[in-house]
Order: sequence, then structure tokens, then C-alpha cells
Amino acid sequence: MKTADLRFILAVSAISLMVACRGGDSGSTSAPTLRQIVLAPTSARVSGGGAQPFTVSERRSDGSMVAVAVTFAATGGTITSGGLFAAGSVPGIYQVIATERGGTLAGSAAVMVVSTGARSYTTNFPLTENPISEGGRWINGGAAGLDWTNVSTTPGLAIGNQAGASYTDATALLTGAWGPDQMVSATVHTVKQNDACYQEVELRLRSAISAHVNTGYEISFKMSQTSQAYLIIVRWNGPLGNFTYLFKPARDAKFGIKDGDVISASIVGNVITAYINGVQKGKVDVTSIGGTVYATGSPGMGFNLENAPAGCSGTNGNYGFTSYTAADLRFR
Repeated sequence: MKTADLRFILAVSAISLMVACRGGDSGSTSAPTLRQIVLAPTSARVSGGGAQPFTVSERRSDGSMVAVAVTFAATGGTITSGGLFAAGSVPGIYQVIATERGGTLAGSAAVMVVSTGARSYTTNFPLTENPISEGGRWINGGAAGLDWTNVSTTPGLAIGNQAGASYTDATALLTGAWGPDQMVSATVHTVKQNDACYQEVELRLRSAISAHVNTGYEISFKMSQTSQAYLIIVRWNGPLGNFTYLFKPARDAKFGIKDGDVISASIVGNVITAYINGVQKGKVDVTSIGGTVYATGSPGMGFNLENAPAGCSGTNGNYGFTSYTAADLRFR
């Protein structure tokens, strides 16, 4: 056999072996790995005594979604092995957890349990509006407050439009009469996070806006997954830039937010509690720090952006909400 023929045979054999080892996939050298347990829906509103089914799958590193065997657990009610959640009778923000059988990977969903007949509003932002109105259900920080900015929507997404000075947060509050004990929950959209921009998504409780006046409670999460992530709870005192920190722990990755996370907050009596995916992350009694205690107001939402740092201006569309729910809490 000629040397050239031998080299050709060896080369063909080596290529065949490589293809066999890759399972015929010339574009990948390893099988996709498990990345995330995903529950659907990611959040739900359920009346006390009502039921909500949950399904679960795993998202792998190649983006594929496959079936996975899990063990369910829940707070605020019970859940079957098949994922049917039955709400208890006490209103609040709770959690459904799915843990991979034989493993430690877990996913969770937030569940808002409300009393039958309690006032509530849910939206997935179906319209293109600037500012958001949805048939007169919202008022905005720019249109009504003048000194702040508006929230706008495109189908499936609400974002802020803060373009100038600090503290001119984009703000939108629900109209109408709301009970003093309130819950809010929203699903977060976030991409291209930049710690320098202080991109925040905000939930509002017992809030009000009028010309040059913005009052109420804000629960704010920074769009970050680094050690610079934070959760703060503040009281807006009225004039632009006039606010008081009620809860401000050290920055920590445990407050990190990724795309698809659900943030929630409630106020019951004088206590505000904040959650990520139904897991409590912060709690404060609003009377613990001096100043006005707001007894009434509306739920709402907001967004902050620091425009001065390089690369931050115009990044409003990189974060927002894909869904939002607010409800009265009526304990019976």
C-alpha cells in the first residue's frame, strides 16, 4: 500500500470517529445540560378556596424545553403531585415550588391569594399607548404629576420613559378606590443589565399623584445579578426628589433579578413585605421611621433610570414588566 493511500485511510477513520463521538452533531462537542426548572404560569391570582393548575418543564443550555419529573410543594394552600394548587382562605402572596426528583434544582412561581369579591386588576399590556391608560385605568407621573415621567406600553411590555434628571421616575398608578391593604405582583423583563445605569423596576402601594405631588410607598428592585443588586423600600413625601428610606439593606446578589422573575409586595396594616418569585426578601413596619404614615392610596408601578453615565441614556426598553396584577386584601 502506498504511503499516500495509508494517510487517506487514517484521515477518514479519524473523521468517522469524531462524528461518532459527537453523535453525528458537527456543531456541538457535548450534550445540552440542565439549566432551569420553569413553571407555567410564572405567577397566578387565585381566589381563596380556588384552584390553579401548574405545569413544569426544564429549559436546557441549548434553549430546548423538555419534560422533567418534579416534586411539588406550596405555601398558602396545598398542591397535588400533578401540580394542581388549591388556595387556602387567608389572602397573601405565596409560592409554588417544583424540585427536580433525585436532584436539587428547583423552580418557583408566585401565587397571589385574594378574597372572593376583592377588587383586583390584571393586565398583560395589550395596547400601544404613551402614556399607559387602558381605558382610563391608569394615571401617570408626567401627565398628571408634571414633574415625573410616563409609563408607555407596546403589546406585552410596559416600560418607563425617564430621560432626564434623577428622581423623575416613570410612574403609573391605578385609578379608582382601593382598600388600604393591598398586594401587587409583576413579571419582569430585563436584558443587557448595566449596574452603572441603576435600572430599577418599582411596585407602588397606597400611592397618589397630582400636580407636583407624588406620595406613597415604593418597593424597588435593581436590574442586576451581581453583588450590586439591591431591594429598597421608600416613602415618597410629595415634592420631586423628596423621599425617605424605610428599608435599605446592603447590596447583595441575593436580591438579583433575571428575565422572567416575578416581584411582589403587600401592605397589611403598617407592614410592607417584598418578594421575588414568592420568596420573602424584605419586610418593614412603615411606622418605624418618623414622618407621614399613608393610610390610603392606589397600587401602581414605576421605573428608574440614571441617564448621566455613559451608555445609559436610551436604555429604557431594556427592562420593564410583561404582566401586572394588583388586588385589595380583604381578611374575613
